[in-house]
Amino acid sequence: MKRNMNEWLSGLISGKKRFAMPILTSPGIPLIGAAPIDVFQSGELQFRVVRALTEQLPDMAAALTMMDLSVEAEAFGASLTFSDVENPTVIHEIVRGQNEIDCLAIPEVGAARTTETLHAAKMCAEQITDRPTLGGLIGPFSLSGRLLDMSAMMLMTATEPETVHALLEKATRFLIEYAKAFKAAGCHGLVMAEPAAGLISAKMCQEFSANYIKQIVEVVKDESFAFVLHNCGKTEKMVNELLSTGCSAIHVGNAVDIRTILDQVPPSIPVMGNLDPTVLFRLGTADEMFKAASELLEVTRSYPNFVLSSGCDIPPGTPMENVQAFFDALAEYNSNPGLTRY
Repeated sequence: MKRNMNEWLSGLISGKKRFAMPILTSPGIPLIGAAPIDVFQSGELQFRVVRALTEQLPDMAAALTMMDLSVEAEAFGASLTFSDVENPTVIHEIVRGQNEIDCLAIPEVGAARTTETLHAAKMCAEQITDRPTLGGLIGPFSLSGRLLDMSAMMLMTATEPETVHALLEKATRFLIEYAKAFKAAGCHGLVMAEPAAGLISAKMCQEFSANYIKQIVEVVKDESFAFVLHNCGKTEKMVNELLSTGCSAIHVGNAVDIRTILDQVPPSIPVMGNLDPTVLFRLGTADEMFKAASELLEVTRSYPNFVLSSGCDIPPGTPMENVQAFFDALAEYNSNPGLTRY
């Protein structure tokens, strides 16, 4: 079902009521009684996780497919390790320099587990009808860092920038096709996670990340398809670079005071974030979660374009009691907009 995503985005920021869109999938795995190893390899099980979360959390603004940042690297041929306690992880790089990058084949969409992620996206878009479905994928700089080795790539941005650009061009060509496939599957938008770009300067972010993301945005973003860009680094000095991509909204991590981001973003563009996904969601108590969410809602009261969220992907093993406390804080704020518990 098509949606006017411009209207959806405007609705998130148009009134006194606050909305929430945490990057939340893995903590829902226990809701369906499946093993995480199986879920990360099955589109059917991933759909069931997302559906269970939306049924339990009616105030979640969108349904998000699994944010598994190993899928795209695996499609290129990277080896992974799977476990029941964390998301799949790339084991080692598959290219080391220009010659290997030149020989690197760009995979077809459908390679490795991309078939499963797209199957899950299609089922979510077809069967979860009370809110938009947003697909999850990695950004080009972060993908390249998994193919080349992040430490090596960080060094090569200074010593061999042309080599990094050659890899980024291949990564971007694949991500364009993958993003198009999410759109064809019926998704209403994407959340692109580009965490590695938070490790570099604003100037380098523009050159090695934003310019490539812009190519993807220009292909898929339209009235019926939104593009949320996540960067969980120290983004205070790279807001212009993030916005230069043409994204519909930006999502920032807990490394920043979100007000410093909000001060730089036009009020027509949603800014999402940024409660600590590990310290609060995974390791905190429900009371700590409620207090932190309430305080963040209070300090951002004067920013109409703020959307409450986690600072990054909420990890496996997060108690659903903490997730519920997050939404309880939102509900209390919305029912008593002039008051907070703390």
